[in-house]
Amino acid sequence: MTAPSGELARTAGTDVHPPDIETMRATAARALGPDDGPDALPPGSEEIEILDSTLRGQLALILPEVERAVGPRPKDVQAYCALACVGEARRKLTVTPRPVLDARVAHARRLARSLAALCDHYERINAGTASH
Repeated sequence: MTAPSGELARTAGTDVHPPDIETMRATAARALGPDDGPDALPPGSEEIEILDSTLRGQLALILPEVERAVGPRPKDVQAYCALACVGEARRKLTVTPRPVLDARVAHARRLARSLAALCDHYERINAGTASH
């Protein structure tokens, strides 16, 4: 489980803020809408730009946290799945969508699905640990 906002996690003698999973999930939900429906995003180009930037920033924060939680040697299938998800999210971050609105919306939704999956992995891996 994640620490409440404002609490610090101790990792190797340094203070590290845990990722704000609740906010990340809210961002992903905003991109995906209820039931991951096709009409979830408003048509505004500026809003898509902001959402895309927010998703990218949150992915940049959670990716190393999931890798750190797995550790240098994955111990089980769950850890291997988390690393596969990390790799897929990194690949999606390298993609530049076509400049048309539909492509930008579709790409933002792909990033949102990766973010939601990484939040799930982070919580599962850290379930029951005192450091997060």
